[in-house]
Amino acid sequence: MATCRRIVKVLAGCQRHVLMVGGPTYTSVSQTAPRHLPVRTYAAAKAFKKEKRDDKERNKIPVVDNTGRHKPYGLTAWAPVDDVYVTRFYPKPVHETAVAVDLLKSFQMLDYTPLDQPVYINLKLDMKLEKKKKVDPFVSTVHLPYLFKTEVNKVAVFTENPDQAKVAKENGAAFVGGADLVQRILDDEVDADFYIAVPDIISKLLPLKNKLRKKFPKNKRGPRSRFGGNFLTTTPEDRLDMPKQQLIANIQTVVEDVCSHRPASLGHFIERAIVSCQTSEALLFKSEELVQKVTVKKDA
Repeated sequence: MATCRRIVKVLAGCQRHVLMVGGPTYTSVSQTAPRHLPVRTYAAAKAFKKEKRDDKERNKIPVVDNTGRHKPYGLTAWAPVDDVYVTRFYPKPVHETAVAVDLLKSFQMLDYTPLDQPVYINLKLDMKLEKKKKVDPFVSTVHLPYLFKTEVNKVAVFTENPDQAKVAKENGAAFVGGADLVQRILDDEVDADFYIAVPDIISKLLPLKNKLRKKFPKNKRGPRSRFGGNFLTTTPEDRLDMPKQQLIANIQTVVEDVCSHRPASLGHFIERAIVSCQTSEALLFKSEELVQKVTVKKDA
């Protein structure tokens, strides 16, 4: 107990010593006199938040209207003057379809490339509709007026009706059958390029969904038929050795089928059309001249 009392006394003495030495002394200040202490008010600065831009706005390329300009924005001139020039300094020309096909054939002769090489077309579509709606993705089958391939694709037809099976064989079907054909496909005994089914048998084809995947018959793809005439078509590859008029006719068939999926009143469906070969450069062509007055499909 004595030791504890000594410790308390020592601490009390130290506290008084600190207050007397370190603290200020007021001798002549009246306790009743009013004190006017400075009061300062502080306001925190408002933090400005940076607006987050969407990835679409960040990656959006600004569109410059070149109407009335003496030259396109960022380019040297509208058209080159000399025969030899740097292509990136001038806008890419848009050819007529016949001129583009002639150029592809001339490229083949100058480069000594294979004459039977495939021809491709690339179409950029404007999928916008009225009231912020868009055209639904579509897949369609087109019967080209001129074939580019001598080998005919194998077509398998699912039907249990003998009359429909007879019509399928007459039109060139490689395989015709019902439930027995399903099991043969599962056992890898039958392999076809296209599969067509009548609406009555579509429920029996469900075991083939994982097997056929994109080849499975669906309404949107068009391979479900009611046998109203010549329903079997082939999908050949484009080749450069065909005559020019046949090439143009096939391109026109594809362009017209694509444009039929959107109303013509909304403007031209195709924003950009490119035709090219396997070994040549891509050429822009005017797809508007190939489009006639076509009716809109029901599933568009």
